[in-house]
Amino acid sequence: MRVAKLPPGFGRLWTAQTVSSFGDGVMHAALPLLALTLTRDPMALAVVTAAGTLPWLLFGVLGGALVDRWDRRRTMWITDVARAVLLTVLAAAAWFDVLGVPLLAAVAFLLSLGGLFFDTAATAYLPDLLGREPALLQRANARLRGAQTAASGFAGPPAGSALLALGRAVPLLADAVSFVVSAFLVRSLPAGPQPVADARESLLRQARAGAAYVFRDRLLLGLALRPAVGNVAFLAVETVLALFAHERLGIGTFGFGLLLTAEAAGGLAGAGVASFLGRRLGTGTALTCTATVEGLAVLGLATAPDPYVAGLALAVCGAGMGATMVLGPSLRQAIVPAHLMGRVASTSRMLAMCAAPFGAFLGGWLATTSDIRTPIYAAGCLLLTMTAVTATMTTNRRVEAALAKAATTSEPGRPEAQGGAPDVRRPTEVPAR
Repeated sequence: MRVAKLPPGFGRLWTAQTVSSFGDGVMHAALPLLALTLTRDPMALAVVTAAGTLPWLLFGVLGGALVDRWDRRRTMWITDVARAVLLTVLAAAAWFDVLGVPLLAAVAFLLSLGGLFFDTAATAYLPDLLGREPALLQRANARLRGAQTAASGFAGPPAGSALLALGRAVPLLADAVSFVVSAFLVRSLPAGPQPVADARESLLRQARAGAAYVFRDRLLLGLALRPAVGNVAFLAVETVLALFAHERLGIGTFGFGLLLTAEAAGGLAGAGVASFLGRRLGTGTALTCTATVEGLAVLGLATAPDPYVAGLALAVCGAGMGATMVLGPSLRQAIVPAHLMGRVASTSRMLAMCAAPFGAFLGGWLATTSDIRTPIYAAGCLLLTMTAVTATMTTNRRVEAALAKAATTSEPGRPEAQGGAPDVRRPTEVPAR
């Protein structure tokens, strides 16, 4: 069957997110280096790093509930403008030499809070733009994921390091410009359907209903558990990877950078073949296969005798992750009701973010009490166990049933006031699209 073309508006959204991802890559390299120009205290540096993760932990589900109340396109471009202003203020502080760790941590927190709203709104807006067509969503997410990896993983970090050499304010202004360009492009996108707000219902109650919708649906729960458990495993590996590369593989800083590049290259390849895998195997089976590949690749990394085998293992793992990050979100966007999309997306993301610190602690503890390879072995086993547990939750049969139900239900009912998951059998009144 011939798949419809992506609408012209997608090109602007893709460009906006590519430019913004490049700015994120610039800041990913520049922010820790900028912090190092202010202090060498490890705890102070940890405060800056932690500040960037707190918004998802504190406001993840509530942020999704707000996005479901607000116009999604407006939320995206206003958030971009706000982040540009924040970075301009930070650049001015750096220029006038009044920059300090508290201000840097505060801006890191607010930038991450803006990212929470933008990412959630973008995830919810894409199905509206593409009409919730599963094949189109897979193609679109593959392109978005590939561009994000290339811009934030390949181009952005070296640019950030180079720009910081020109002055502390330069990478901050570059990222601010990227947000301005993104805001301009997003502002020109077609308007989506207006959200159906229920002023009688509290924000907390709506947030709780969105989280309940995820936990009561086995397919959505399986899709949420994979990145959550995966983050525990991957953070355990990331915590010891540099030390493992230095002590067991005998490579230095440049070689370590090449290892990370191999993983990013695999991610690009995986995103590119995700739609093909979904068509050939079915989305449910494809997700099980990519998760299995990730677990086996991590075990291959643990047993790697040299940098070449380690690089190959990371590339294969990256490919599995890249495909998973296309197939999973595309399926979620195709089956979740529009009025719940923000809450479901933010709940899934919050689970993944909350799991990450446990992975870092697990990796450090296992490496300290056992051997440097132990966290990597444990991560591989954890990934394979997670795959076995969630395989029955994301089968092709469940996926096809969910897609069929979504195709026959324009907008499900909303018994959220009772705290339960929406009943997809009962329609509700929504504005015409």
